[in-house]
Amino acid sequence: MVWRTLALRRIPTQRCMSTTAAKVQVLGKSYPRDATTNITTSIIDKLERRLHQQPSHPLGILRSLIESHWPSFAHLSDFSPVVTPQRNFDDLSFPADHPGRSVTDSYYINKDYMLRTHTSAHEVQTFEKGERKWLLTADVYRRDEIDSSHYPVFHQMEGASIFAANAYGVQELQEDNPRLAEYLQKSNIIIEDIPHISPTNPRQSGHDPLQAELVAQNLKLSLNSLMLTLFGSNSRDEPLRVRWIEAYFPFTSPSYEVEVFFNGKWLEILGCGVVLQSTLERANVPNSIGWAFGLGLERIAMILYSIPDIRLFWSKDPRFLSQFEPGKITRFEPYSRFPPCYKDVSFWLPHASPGLHENDLCDAVRDSAGDLVEDVKMIDSFTHPKTNRSSQCYRINYRSMDKSLTNEEANAVHEQVISRLKESFGVEIR
Repeated sequence: MVWRTLALRRIPTQRCMSTTAAKVQVLGKSYPRDATTNITTSIIDKLERRLHQQPSHPLGILRSLIESHWPSFAHLSDFSPVVTPQRNFDDLSFPADHPGRSVTDSYYINKDYMLRTHTSAHEVQTFEKGERKWLLTADVYRRDEIDSSHYPVFHQMEGASIFAANAYGVQELQEDNPRLAEYLQKSNIIIEDIPHISPTNPRQSGHDPLQAELVAQNLKLSLNSLMLTLFGSNSRDEPLRVRWIEAYFPFTSPSYEVEVFFNGKWLEILGCGVVLQSTLERANVPNSIGWAFGLGLERIAMILYSIPDIRLFWSKDPRFLSQFEPGKITRFEPYSRFPPCYKDVSFWLPHASPGLHENDLCDAVRDSAGDLVEDVKMIDSFTHPKTNRSSQCYRINYRSMDKSLTNEEANAVHEQVISRLKESFGVEIR
């Protein structure tokens, strides 16, 4: 699920597509382009990497660790990243005006197909197949800014557990909850809890009040035990501190976020809640109630492994990959830190331009310079009082993870970026 808050971005934009080919090739299949198409070459090149399926990669190791926490759940990771907007949004009750649907936020192959923006794109599909307790791991795609903690491809894991909405389901919960509670009571953990259900975080109208309370409690107990598995060994003699916060997601109610106190500060780890009944009905799962959660593997891996830059997950450098092995969480040892190389680009937008969204610019920069770009920041923006033309200035930080960039090398890459901006957006370089 999109277990994070999405900023409302409603800036009309020019589009970042430099090719005029009538079709786009994605995972060996040809799709017709249309006015919605915004997928880029650099994104298509990432589709077959599947980092979460590599057993010695830090993301694959973390995935296996979480799967081992729920050995009885189905472990799924083979869904194609190409989905329909119906699967990605409508099946999960996303509002028609939700910002996640925008071409500035998501990658569209055309109006009928897109790259999933969250693992929940397969939630209804998984329930339809008869799975009731499962973990699903996948690469997901969102247009985003460029810095050390954001990348247009990242990996999520979603989990769900469904119970019969009858006396048998109530009994199952009444047996499982005390078992989990007893385990946590014997563990070195402090939990800052909130009411399972409240007027500001209500149960769904069709749910039995007793079972809704039991399901929310089971969700919390289950995820508190997962936090122990992930972070308990790192808390040394101090108890692991976990706190629960009310949240809103369009696909669960009640909904929560979970934070862990780690290295002196509270860190958001995951979002979760009781699955909307409408989702289960779409999947033809009648007379049932259950919970789901979603977490980002990179976010947790960067914490556990002390990995400072999200680009490193995509590195093929043996100095990075050789530091990890299945079944172990080991601290990443930086093998070098190469100097940054800053370059500015300032330009006028075309006359009568509707604006240039930062995500469009970042995609153009990524497509031209790849992972040589560490971050991009707007440092100036103004409108000329006489001509009414708009100008923007961005500072691009070029820094290779594998070697020192010479100024000449950085200049050559920067010229490619400038050419791409002129070609894609018709800007006038100042």
